[in-house]
Amino acid sequence: MRSVLALVLAGGKGSRLEPLTRDRAKPAVPFGGMYRIVDFALSNCINSGLRKILLLTQYKALSLDRHINLAWRFLCRELGEFIDILPPEQRIGEHWYRGTADAVYQNIYSIEHVSAEHILILAGDHIYKMDYSEMFRDHVRTGADATVACIPVPRLAGREFGVMGVDERHRVVRFEEKPESPFPLPGDPELCLASMGVYLFNTKFLFDQLCRDATLPDSGHDFGRDIIPAIIHSHQVRAFPFQDKNTGHSLYWRDVGTLDAYYEANMDLVAVDPELNLYDQSWPIRNYVPPAPPPKFVFAQQHSRNPRVGQALDSMVCPGTIVSGGQVQGSILGPFVRVNSWAHVEESILLEGVNVGRNAQIRRTIIDKGVQIPEGMRVGYDPEQDRARGFIVTESGITVIGKLQTIAREAGAA
Repeated sequence: MRSVLALVLAGGKGSRLEPLTRDRAKPAVPFGGMYRIVDFALSNCINSGLRKILLLTQYKALSLDRHINLAWRFLCRELGEFIDILPPEQRIGEHWYRGTADAVYQNIYSIEHVSAEHILILAGDHIYKMDYSEMFRDHVRTGADATVACIPVPRLAGREFGVMGVDERHRVVRFEEKPESPFPLPGDPELCLASMGVYLFNTKFLFDQLCRDATLPDSGHDFGRDIIPAIIHSHQVRAFPFQDKNTGHSLYWRDVGTLDAYYEANMDLVAVDPELNLYDQSWPIRNYVPPAPPPKFVFAQQHSRNPRVGQALDSMVCPGTIVSGGQVQGSILGPFVRVNSWAHVEESILLEGVNVGRNAQIRRTIIDKGVQIPEGMRVGYDPEQDRARGFIVTESGITVIGKLQTIAREAGAA
């Protein structure tokens, strides 16, 4: 894998994840209590033997840049290993990145200095575990010009992805980006074959295609919309079926591009036997662990008239968190969260530093960093009331409270 350079596209605005992306890029959004979304792509790189990685940033990159500096500065540059951040430099023109392909094209000068024979292009905003070395070996063995990782998804979900058609040798013969009516897999009308946004190119071939695409006035300069469809009939473009690193099957892969998808992917983690195994030491997901004491659970007054019990069931609880006489069920509590006496948190995601006041009730809610929930407040029970408070409520009824959002104590609250 020493001949491969990984490019992680980490400049996504993530407008459908607002308010979680009001102050940070989509790949920097916290996930699973201790992680950022980008940690999954980067961990896959390290675990696959990739040690040359460039992150292309753009939108509100400060939080992402800080996280990379805290969590990912352990490679040895003297051995040719690095994880570097490439902010937009406008070397080629005065415009910002106009698409995924344009983001790479504008950084050709920096990429050339690495002298890699192959380039692996990754999205920095997907949740999955994948050994890229298997894809690389398949790419070299078949002599492909480009290889695209793919996964079966329900046809309705295919409207959100690039949909591929392949022949019996896994050569891509058809590719449509976000089609209104995705074409099905042969023999299975309920599924279609979706691109994962993971592309492996021979470097010279990629540069040729990027330079060609840059001269086309009608191009959107995007890999899925423009680059891949333009080469499937004239070059060897191969589909690589993704297999989960833990199960050996397809398919734990989640695009957490919406609040509902983000919520569901987090809730997957608190299942008794989650499809995505974060506890597998053979394929660790690396992250930044703050200097914090272990989580603490206090008070066990079960026999009083008003029980005061600090406990968390079917939940993930991060360091520094204190469950002080409150009860947590089926939830994820980030670092330094506090759940106070007689509070109840159910099926919710609380990010770093959230404080839940006494007697408060939180249900099916995402709460961003540093929010103080007043005593006695009920959140996630009445969508109209939550909207009136200025909270976001998703289509599936998930309430979302933005970072450091100020919440006034309501009259009549306990």
